[in-house]
Amino acid sequence: MIDLYTAPTPNGWKASVTLEELGLAYKVHPVNIMAGEQKTPEFLAINPNGRIPAIVDRDEGDFAVFESGALMIYLAEKAGALLPAERKARSRVIQWLMFQMGGVGPMMGQANVFYRYMPEKIPVAINRYQTEAKRLLTVLDTRLAGAEFLAGDYSIADIANFCWARTHSWSGVAIDDLPHLARWLAAIEARPAVQRGLKVPFDISEVFKGEDAGERFAESARTIVTGGDKT
Repeated sequence: MIDLYTAPTPNGWKASVTLEELGLAYKVHPVNIMAGEQKTPEFLAINPNGRIPAIVDRDEGDFAVFESGALMIYLAEKAGALLPAERKARSRVIQWLMFQMGGVGPMMGQANVFYRYMPEKIPVAINRYQTEAKRLLTVLDTRLAGAEFLAGDYSIADIANFCWARTHSWSGVAIDDLPHLARWLAAIEARPAVQRGLKVPFDISEVFKGEDAGERFAESARTIVTGGDKT
């Protein structure tokens, strides 16, 4: 059994969607990041960096794994799926996974901070991060022009990038001119396991459907940003 400690964020969805796709048994432990539960001694014993998601593999002597990319690799290796064993194929998956970890996630995350959460709007910062986020999404679109998925077969690389790219509008980035990315997003979102994973630990889809709900969510999230934290 896997214990999953998570919240409804792109990084959190990376873990829950991966678990659902792999069919691994897991128990959800919601972490209220608005209340700072990720900074409690109990959680820091699992993830010393105080971020979600994290897992504890009860089948392996209560082995804890933090950092979403490392967590995805661990789960894929445990289940023997979504990550090829052959060296070059495995490398391709990890390259696109690291592309998300080092680029898409951080840049879209900062776009969210300055576009949605900061009480003071700083145009140069908003433009900087939205422009870089759009550039990275364009890289994905270019890759997907000649491939169904990012690294050959559907893999953890697709899950990782999807969980962030699907929130492009929250970052204030349009993808009307990225048809291959849009096709890929729709195909992944149609997968039943993905739909289940996106509702863990609870469904926040309404946040993205209207300005009022979105603003309420952004207002509550500002307490994290102004406190210097992020997920």
